[in-house]
Amino acid sequence: MKIVAARDLQLQREVDYGTPEQNAAVKDIIRAVREEGDQALQRYTELFDKVSLSGAPLRVSPEELTAAYDRVEPTFVEAIRAAAAQIRAFHAKQKRTSWMDLQPDGTLLGQVLRPLQRVGVYVPGGKAAYPSSVLMNVIPAQVAGVPEIVMVTPPATNGKEGIDPYTLVAAAEAGVTEVYRVGGAQAIAALAYGTDSIRPVDKICGPGNIYVALAKREVYGAVDIDSIAGPSEIVVLADNTANPVYVAADLLSQAEHDEMASAILVTPSQQLAEAVSAEVERQLADLPRREIAAASVANYGSIVVVDDITEGLSIVNRLAPEHLEIMVENPMEYVGRIENAGAIFLGPYSSEPVGDYFAGPNHIIPTNGTARFSSPVDVDDFIKKSSLIYYSKEALLKNGETIMELARHEGLEAHARAILVRLNNEGEA
Repeated sequence: MKIVAARDLQLQREVDYGTPEQNAAVKDIIRAVREEGDQALQRYTELFDKVSLSGAPLRVSPEELTAAYDRVEPTFVEAIRAAAAQIRAFHAKQKRTSWMDLQPDGTLLGQVLRPLQRVGVYVPGGKAAYPSSVLMNVIPAQVAGVPEIVMVTPPATNGKEGIDPYTLVAAAEAGVTEVYRVGGAQAIAALAYGTDSIRPVDKICGPGNIYVALAKREVYGAVDIDSIAGPSEIVVLADNTANPVYVAADLLSQAEHDEMASAILVTPSQQLAEAVSAEVERQLADLPRREIAAASVANYGSIVVVDDITEGLSIVNRLAPEHLEIMVENPMEYVGRIENAGAIFLGPYSSEPVGDYFAGPNHIIPTNGTARFSSPVDVDDFIKKSSLIYYSKEALLKNGETIMELARHEGLEAHARAILVRLNNEGEA
């Protein structure tokens, strides 16, 4: 793993919005789904997933959901239940309620919070399946009170219409009963605009490949989306008290996600830098996803040697990483100095996978420096807010002239007159 000086670190990668050919393909797929509905979904599933759904229902039956339990280990069911309980407990603390403020002049101001009516969750499938993503998307929506949650996931790319059983069990444990065997950009189009089988949703969330990301970007506005996620990232800020074996293992835990994943160590210790570099190579040797992790480390991995922790904190804040681990003596001392990070892991035993799977906070976190202005998925992502205004006659008489002054300053006389007729006691109900 290469060791570089702070001045040589590339702080941010360009956001990947796909090639012109990929963008054109996504637009064609969306257009076809809008025009042809289920027929387009079946055609693209056969084309891209090599699975024929002709004559088969797109919706997964309750019997299929139940049968999935027979295809997974009991220990997995226990683990997914334990994780779901942790995630639900954490997100329950985020829930807010509507509020109203009655003022002495009779004015009532407030905010009404309502859950979205229908949310679509995209879960990757085919070559890779992530049951944990089911929990991280579904549970916050449930806590928010969303009454309809629909899941789409591609069938396995093996010539069969089956779906990964672990994904189905996670969906069942999370309480999702409406699941469709369709993936890719075509699934995003179906969620956004609807087909005969799939009713449209209000928001789409969940990770996917570049075609899924581009499709989400394309349909935004017709529906809301969570984000356009980039490759996974981890930054470890460590001093000479850190265990190089732990640091290397955590860097590789993200490097194995994707050849474009980014794993960076920031440290003032040259000794730790050299030890971690050697340890990464040692652990890579027998890693099952060695080729992926090695490509990530070679192209997007770095060990950055800084003068001191203060310089290290400056680099961390400029990187605004998705995941930040702080492995230093007394890590709590530095929490207040972290301005930009999606999730912060403190101490040697708070390994990033603890957050990925079990601790409770959401693992859908801003990437590619967007932690500068965005946050992990939470309950608020599935809530819409309405302002509430009841103005009394007394309040209007008191503030009407001021309101008209502001309206006329902007050249909007009709606005001013809407107030004036009331001040003149005209048009009273």
